[in-house]
Amino acid sequence: MKVFFDTHVFVYSVSVFPEDEPKRRVAVTLLEEVDFHLSLQVVQEFVHTCLRKSRLGQNREALRASLDFLLAAHCHLPNAVTVRRAFEIQGQFQIAYWDAAILAAAEGLGCDTLYTEDLNDGQDYGGVVVKNPFA
Repeated sequence: MKVFFDTHVFVYSVSVFPEDEPKRRVAVTLLEEVDFHLSLQVVQEFVHTCLRKSRLGQNREALRASLDFLLAAHCHLPNAVTVRRAFEIQGQFQIAYWDAAILAAAEGLGCDTLYTEDLNDGQDYGGVVVKNPFA
């Protein structure tokens, strides 16, 4: 089984916000136990979120270390094929384009499971099944 992680897994893994603690524990466990894949879009969303939300507690040094960790993982780089596939997925499932781009990247890496809280838990999106690890 090849697994793709969406942005929230990484965001919760670094959050120091007390209300995020239960999700942080889940995210850290996943990062320790699962050989995951991600996309450059996920890395960019992670950086943007950490820079925008000071409650996460990520200073620039910590964020740089997280960035190095993420970029060393199995990372999908978007291309024309991914953009076209995301457009098809968006139309087929009537979801947000950026969620479709995540699904297209997961599909492009041969992943059969996407861990996210942004889509329907348990739904099969053309061969990629969504699992909400925080449900």
